Amino acid sequence: MTDTSECPSGDGPAGGVTPHLCVADAAAAIDFYARAFGATEVMRLPGPDGRLMHASVLLNGAMVMLNDEYPEMGGLGPKARGGTSVTLHLHVPDVDAAVARAVEAGARLVMPVEDMFWGDRYGLVEDPFGHQWSLATPVRTVSAADLAEAVAKMGD
Repeated sequence: MTDTSECPSGDGPAGGVTPHLCVADAAAAIDFYARAFGATEVMRLPGPDGRLMHASVLLNGAMVMLNDEYPEMGGLGPKARGGTSVTLHLHVPDVDAAVARAVEAGARLVMPVEDMFWGDRYGLVEDPFGHQWSLATPVRTVSAADLAEAVAKMGD
């Protein structure tokens, strides 16, 4: 059963998985996510020193929470850590346009958009704050057998 009660923070329904990103400049990240991915700001909670303790945006139908770095509490973004081990994934109606929009907004192209063996047209960007975003548009259905065959051919 899914819990549909409100989160105490007022960010929306509880349940599911909500990414929570730590970045060096959360206010700039909110602006970037709006320009690059069409995110809509939900709320900002600045702390006494002006850093954002908590903020949230609605992106592609899902909540994404974020905050400024708090190194004194161990809160560092991927750039301060020397990279990220997480990729955030967005299904979009037009991946070519979405990747172009992200790059125009300031993302770095990591992997150009191309048709992939698993059936998506797919590309990868890194936002100015060090987080990686994969974007995809399904273009064809691939059976499990065809997928396994394509993976096996990778070893050749």
